[in-house]
Amino acid sequence: MSPVTPGLRVVVVGGGVIGLACADELVMAGHDVTVCDPRPGGGSTYAAAGMLAPGGEAWFGEEALLRLGIDSLARWPAFAASLAERSGHHLDLRSTGTVLVAADRDDLAEVHRACRLLDASGVRVEELDRRALRAAEPMLSGRVVGGALLPDDRHVNPRRVADALLAVLGDRVVRARATPEPDGVVLDDGSRLRAEVVVLATGATGMPHVRPVRGEAVRLRSRPSPARVLRARVHGERVYVVPRAHGELLIGATEEEHPADDGDPLPTLGGVARLLETARALIPGLATAELLEVVARDRPGSPDNGPLLGPVPGTGSARLVLAGGHHRGGVLLAPVTAATVRAHVDGLAVPPAAQAFNPQRFDRPNDTDRHTDRDTDRNEEPCA
Repeated sequence: MSPVTPGLRVVVVGGGVIGLACADELVMAGHDVTVCDPRPGGGSTYAAAGMLAPGGEAWFGEEALLRLGIDSLARWPAFAASLAERSGHHLDLRSTGTVLVAADRDDLAEVHRACRLLDASGVRVEELDRRALRAAEPMLSGRVVGGALLPDDRHVNPRRVADALLAVLGDRVVRARATPEPDGVVLDDGSRLRAEVVVLATGATGMPHVRPVRGEAVRLRSRPSPARVLRARVHGERVYVVPRAHGELLIGATEEEHPADDGDPLPTLGGVARLLETARALIPGLATAELLEVVARDRPGSPDNGPLLGPVPGTGSARLVLAGGHHRGGVLLAPVTAATVRAHVDGLAVPPAAQAFNPQRFDRPNDTDRHTDRDTDRNEEPCA
């Protein structure tokens, strides 16, 4: 489809999965696009689990975010097929669903509560008793009491997605830090790139209303390994286990608020130990798994846990469009974010599910410092 205004000069600031997906969409729409990032693919995308699981992330009071996730999940097969064909990269996209697991009766009550929300939202969910749960995933501890299957969930390897996007974008990616200015961006060496549109996709820093939320994750190798994504409550502690190719597993993820100037994120002994202890209680066989990597990154959190998608007022000649604040959902929401940004750039209809996430919603009084209940209730919430 040809752009409404063909051949705009666009600079995307930020080379995570969101910025790269937006850049790819705009290139395919016929625009002249440059991406600026000193470490493309090296931020929260590098540590993400890649769960394409709006149902698993659903929370009361965030029904609009659930609808956005459902929209983006439906876009993923075509998005992945196109990207894999054009890049020649295998993304390890899997459609095996998610199993929610409860270790005790209190945990099971929370699973049942989530199932009621999902059922009311039209998300397919199958509740499982202990026997059915063990049949669905034999590696689980014999002490689990029940759970549920979300059969429509998918997952993907975010590092492979980033590598594929970098491959198709090629020399459009400039490995430099960029700061928006009225007529484009200025790079850290003082040079300038003129643009008619600047897309700000800077992750956890450099965007209004976005704050860093630190998360730690552990990468293991285990044979055998679970067949599906496991999202569990183990005596109140939350953990997820995501299978990848060659017997690899990603175990995650802690969640902790940090000030923006707190320096580079580093894993902590307490956080990693808590993850591993919870994962071993869930899957005793992980005691013999090989430890491959421990990572920590900052997620881009927003006041209501939803992304900021759309233009913001400016005084310069370059239009500024935000694509940030995706918190745990960056990988899941990449396709719908790219479509939304393209709609704003080209004056097309914005996807209905994205209309609730205009950045100006936070400009209303008393909104900018509001956080939803899950910020306080979910101290160990996964990041996708």
